[in-house]
Amino acid sequence: MRCLKKSLLLSAVCIILSGGVAGHAQAENTLRFSNKGDAPTFDPHALNTQDTLMATIQVYDGLVMRNPEMEIVPGLAVSWTNIDPNTWEFRLRENVRFHDGSDFDADDVIFSINRALSETSQMQGYLNSIETVKKVDDHTVRLITKGPNPILLDQLVNVFMMDKEWSEEHGVERPQNFKDQEETFAVRNANGTGAFKLESREPDIETVYVRNPDWWGSETYDHNIDRVVWRPISNLATRVAALLSNEVDLVIDPPLQDLARIDNYPELNVLSTSQIRTIFLGLDVGRDELRNSSVTGENPFQDVRVREAIYRAINIIAIREKIMRGLSMPAGMLIEPPINGYNADWDNNRLEYDPERAAELLQEAGYPDGFTVRLDCPNDRYINDEAICQAVVGMLGRIGIQVNLNSQPKSKHFPLITGRDTDFYMLGWGIPTMDSGFIFDYLFHSDGSWNASGYGTPQLNAKIEKIRSVIDKEERDLLIAEIWEQIVAEMPYIPLHHQMVTWAASSDLNIPVEPNNMPRFYWANFN
Repeated sequence: MRCLKKSLLLSAVCIILSGGVAGHAQAENTLRFSNKGDAPTFDPHALNTQDTLMATIQVYDGLVMRNPEMEIVPGLAVSWTNIDPNTWEFRLRENVRFHDGSDFDADDVIFSINRALSETSQMQGYLNSIETVKKVDDHTVRLITKGPNPILLDQLVNVFMMDKEWSEEHGVERPQNFKDQEETFAVRNANGTGAFKLESREPDIETVYVRNPDWWGSETYDHNIDRVVWRPISNLATRVAALLSNEVDLVIDPPLQDLARIDNYPELNVLSTSQIRTIFLGLDVGRDELRNSSVTGENPFQDVRVREAIYRAINIIAIREKIMRGLSMPAGMLIEPPINGYNADWDNNRLEYDPERAAELLQEAGYPDGFTVRLDCPNDRYINDEAICQAVVGMLGRIGIQVNLNSQPKSKHFPLITGRDTDFYMLGWGIPTMDSGFIFDYLFHSDGSWNASGYGTPQLNAKIEKIRSVIDKEERDLLIAEIWEQIVAEMPYIPLHHQMVTWAASSDLNIPVEPNNMPRFYWANFN
C-alpha cells in the first residue's frame, strides 16, 4: 500500500478501498507525482504543449501509440493499410468504452479528427494533410489525404479520440480557444478511453486519476497503479523536500544542483536519458517595428547581423557548466537525433562565443550603442529556464543590448507566443513525430500556430507543404536538408541547447524514462 505521508507540505491521506458490509479492505497503490507546473488545459485538442499531452495521454487514447521503445504500435486501431497512396484504412478495436460507459466507434473518430482540425485547435499541424475522414462501418474508417503522407502514423500518435455524444452534451464540439483564454467544460473535465479516469481537477493545485479497470490495453501494459495524485510544486526547495521526505514518488524536473544529494538517498533513484527537446530564443523578424524596444521606425532583428551578434554573445558552454550542471548539449540547430533531418555538423560547428565579433556586428548593422528590448521567458516550464534567461540578459548587456527580462509562468508566457505578441522569447520544442516536418509546420510556416517569429515566405511555405506528400525518402530528405540550410543560415531562432531528461523516483517505483519527458503512468509498477 502507498500512503501519503503526513507533513506540513501535503495533508495526510491513507487511501483504503472499502467493500461490502463485512468490511473487506484492499490497499491501493497510489503514485504521487510532482513537477514544477500544471497542464494549461485538459482539452486534448486545444493546446500542443508537452504538459497538456502528458496530462491527457493518461485519460485519452489515439488510433496509434508509442511503446516504451518509441515504436508505433496499435492503439484504438488494431490495424491499418494503404488502400491507395492517398487513402489509409483503419480497423478499430471493438468493445471499447469511454469512461462513462458509452461505446467507442467510427463516429467518434470522425468527430475527433474534425475537431482537431478546427480553427481553435493547435493540433492542426498533425493533421494538415487530411482532406476528409469517411466511415466504412462502425469499426472501420478511411482517412483520405491531400497527397501521399509518409509520416501520417507518427502524426496520429498525439491526436486523441473524444466521445462525440459527450462533447455535444457539454457544448465542447470545438476545442477551447486557448489564445483567448476561453473556459469550457473540456478544460477541467474528461471522458476518454484511456488507462486512467480523471477523478478530480483543481488547476495548479491537484489532479487525481484513478485506474480504469476496463481499459483495453491492460493486458499489454500490466501496471499496478490504482491512483495517481499529481500536485505541481513550483518552488524548487519545496519540491525537493517533498521528494526527500517520501511525500512524492516521482519528480520529472528535479533541480540539477540537488541530483547528487538525491542520489545519495537509498530510497531514491536518479534516472536520465537524452530528451527530444531543444531550447532556443525566438526573434520577431516579421514586424517593421518591435513593440518593446528603444528602436523606433525599424526592427533591428530583421538584420541578420544583429541576429548573429546575439548568437555569438551567448556563452553556451558557461550556461551548460554553471546552470545546467553539464546536463545539456550545445545546439547548432533546433532538432537533435534521432529526429529525421538532424545534421550533426551544425551542432558540431555551432557559431563560437565571440563577444568582440558580436559587438562589431552590431556596429556594422548600425547599432554601435546597442538598443533595449524585452525578453519574455517562462519560469516554470524548462529546466532552469529563468536562470538561463538571466544569464542571457547579462551576456547581451556586455555587447550593448540592454534586455528587460519578463519572467512569468507558462500559463501567461505561452499566450504571448501563440498570440504573436512578443518580440524576443524563450521556447523549447520537442518532436513527437520524430520528423522535421513537424517543427517546420509549427515554427517556420507563415501560418504556423507557434511561429511568433513572423519568419516565412511563400517560397519556404511551398517547400514545407511539399514535404508533407513526398513519398520518396531520398527526395524528401534532400528537401528537408535544403530547408534546414536556409534556417540555420538566416537564424530566425537562436539555438541554445538540447535538454537531458532527468527524473528522481522512489526506488520501489519502476517506470521507463521517456525521451519526451512525459511519464505514462500505465507503464509504471511498484515493487
